[in-house]
Amino acid sequence: MDATNSFILLGALLLFTSILAGMASSRFGFPLLLIFLGVGMLAGQDGVGGVVFDDFQTAFLIGNLALAIILLDGGLRTHIRTFRVALRPAVSLATVGVMITAGAMGALATWLMGFDWYYGLLMGAIIGSTDAAAVFSLLKGSGTRLNERVGSTLEIESGINDPMAIFLTITLLEVISAGQSLLDPWILVFLVQQFGIGAVLGVAFGFLLREVLRRIELAEGLYALLIASGGLLSFALINELGGSGFLGVYLTGLVIGTARNRGTFHVLRIMDGLAWLAQAGMFLILGLLVTPTAVLDQIVPALILAFALLLVARPIAIWIGLWPFHFNWRETTFIAWVGLRGAVPIVLALFPMIYGIPDAERFFEIAYVVVITSLLIQGSTVPLAARLLKVEVPPLAEPRQRADLNLPIEPRLEMVQFVVGEHTDADGAGLDRLPFGESVTVAGVVRNLALRKAERGFRFQAGDIVLTIIPEDMINDLNRFFTGERRKKAALAEQTFFGAFSLRGGARIADLAQVYGIQPPEALQEATLDEAIKSLLRNPPVVGDSVDLDRVSLTVREMDGPTITQVGLKFREET
Repeated sequence: MDATNSFILLGALLLFTSILAGMASSRFGFPLLLIFLGVGMLAGQDGVGGVVFDDFQTAFLIGNLALAIILLDGGLRTHIRTFRVALRPAVSLATVGVMITAGAMGALATWLMGFDWYYGLLMGAIIGSTDAAAVFSLLKGSGTRLNERVGSTLEIESGINDPMAIFLTITLLEVISAGQSLLDPWILVFLVQQFGIGAVLGVAFGFLLREVLRRIELAEGLYALLIASGGLLSFALINELGGSGFLGVYLTGLVIGTARNRGTFHVLRIMDGLAWLAQAGMFLILGLLVTPTAVLDQIVPALILAFALLLVARPIAIWIGLWPFHFNWRETTFIAWVGLRGAVPIVLALFPMIYGIPDAERFFEIAYVVVITSLLIQGSTVPLAARLLKVEVPPLAEPRQRADLNLPIEPRLEMVQFVVGEHTDADGAGLDRLPFGESVTVAGVVRNLALRKAERGFRFQAGDIVLTIIPEDMINDLNRFFTGERRKKAALAEQTFFGAFSLRGGARIADLAQVYGIQPPEALQEATLDEAIKSLLRNPPVVGDSVDLDRVSLTVREMDGPTITQVGLKFREET
């Protein structure tokens, strides 16, 4: 009983301390995950805690369980619309890119550390995948918003590159253990089996769980647990049937997330907590597992590998992987720089120990140094890199809070809270000025810490919290009415980025030429702004894309699906 209580006390203390220490993460600009890792190391046998933990089997189990939850959560949050601009480049990076990275790092590890060629490739495969969770937590904390092409590519790549890295690691371990060759035909069969079974069953489980969610009634808090347990069930069964459980669980989450389910927002909030708990627990355990004094023995070759990965292998892989998709050099450079290494390389470094291959500890120790170096150097510079490389767009004003009402009607209704901004269309306006008229129900207004009814003659004031019931497709327009540009600083940032003039995407180029005195190409005279911008771009447009037309720059400001609805204009002398 004393041992059990001590274990609970230690675990709770480590987690509690890590979360509090993580408050400094956004302030100093480095990933929260590094805090969890550091706390685990401090509690370990070389740290102040002196806890001896060397159970690699348990760490391996926890790592796989945590990765499954993280990938499930990532799938739930991946919007299917991101596939319009990012699926093909992301697949290229998650396959060709990972293999190029593994090959380049394998060659360096073979030469630098005197490894056998297969051992060198194994080292490259272990450190070949990225962790976007750390990237997006940093961007969210800093208020940085990436353009959709860059953000979506990173998001999808991180979700599907783990299965490729795991496949390469397991394949190389099988080859090493059995003394076989990479040219054996079974490897191709194994590849098709892993990704074929993983993809088919992952999608099938996703549709099955989605239907179950539609047809049953549960207490609100149980929907997230049902999704989590269903996702883990798909992960385990796909693994049992010889497929890639990691690819399968990501696709299961993706399919579920494409449809709005009961308690969608509540589910995502709970899943966010589960994902953070999984990451925190995994990094704490891995921090306890490592012995810093042993890592020091590998510090020089490990740092060489880390910097070669950051500055050579990853950039080469990204430039080659994105070359067919016409990303500009700023976007390509940013994606290359923010390939943070996270939990996956450390978990993959446990595989050689489970397989019992000689000198397996070196893989674990080197992976640790690579991950810490990546988190420290790349993690601390992600927002700065986004600004310098100009791949960020001005952040959107968001409602104060949203909640799905789960009513059996279409369109879906949400309870949305807005804060009335100063000098906005809503400031001083009455109910008759509300966009959409009777489609919007004002349930109440919080003013001076009191809830008031919005009756005839009522006028909104800056600072009011407005509670509305509204169809989800009207939220953005109503948010613009209440918040406007939200802050003078934000308004200035938008004006600087998009330009002082905002035009409809359906406006004709000929009219634009007449008003602003420009001379566009003859072929574009009768085109709309939407058509002209698409013809001048080499990729599907996203918010933030800009083209030059004579002496003006046209920047995509708003989109409705694939259609450009608002365009910012500024004279090129202003840029």
